[in-house]
Amino acid sequence: MTIEVRPAAVDSATLRLQIQEKYTEVALAPEAGFHFHTGRSLALMLDYAAAAIDSLPSGSVGSFAGTGNPFSMGSLNLGETVLDVGCGAGLDTLIAAQQVGAAGRVIAVDMTDAMLEQASAAVSEMGITNIDLRKGMAEDLPVAAQSVDVAISNGVINLCPDKVAVMTDIYRVLRPGGRVQIADIIVHKEVPQDAKDNIDLWSG
Repeated sequence: MTIEVRPAAVDSATLRLQIQEKYTEVALAPEAGFHFHTGRSLALMLDYAAAAIDSLPSGSVGSFAGTGNPFSMGSLNLGETVLDVGCGAGLDTLIAAQQVGAAGRVIAVDMTDAMLEQASAAVSEMGITNIDLRKGMAEDLPVAAQSVDVAISNGVINLCPDKVAVMTDIYRVLRPGGRVQIADIIVHKEVPQDAKDNIDLWSG
């Protein structure tokens, strides 16, 4: 039996704008309160080590809005090149940079200026030199083909209507034998098409 999966009938440009607006609020005023958890308490709920979180700049920790812990699938190796898809304020980016060490590299991509500014401030505060912040989309990553050992992502792909395009581009940038460590939302029941087509439900 073949099951037809119809894409969500949402305008990608409009959805991106709504998501950028929402996560600009999270970057600038994380204490304002949202329909999702943020900050240190969320990171602890997701089993990040308290000592690791407390060693990071408050801006990155306060604006953290992930859905899981990509490092629960294993630590990164020294010297690896890592891509953080939708890096936000940089919490996972900073942890990844520490794990891969000076011989490694982290390319962190996000589409929201305010989040990239938070991440940049945190990188400067910590004096880390192996992080490359780039503005871009998950469906069209500003990253060379076959240049990445590991792709991590946290609570981002669920916000993308064309998940096949996202995963295809992640595959493009991975080196042969590369791996993904993605933390995200999984829905175990079929989502009605009218809900998929409601753009307001995507960004909350």
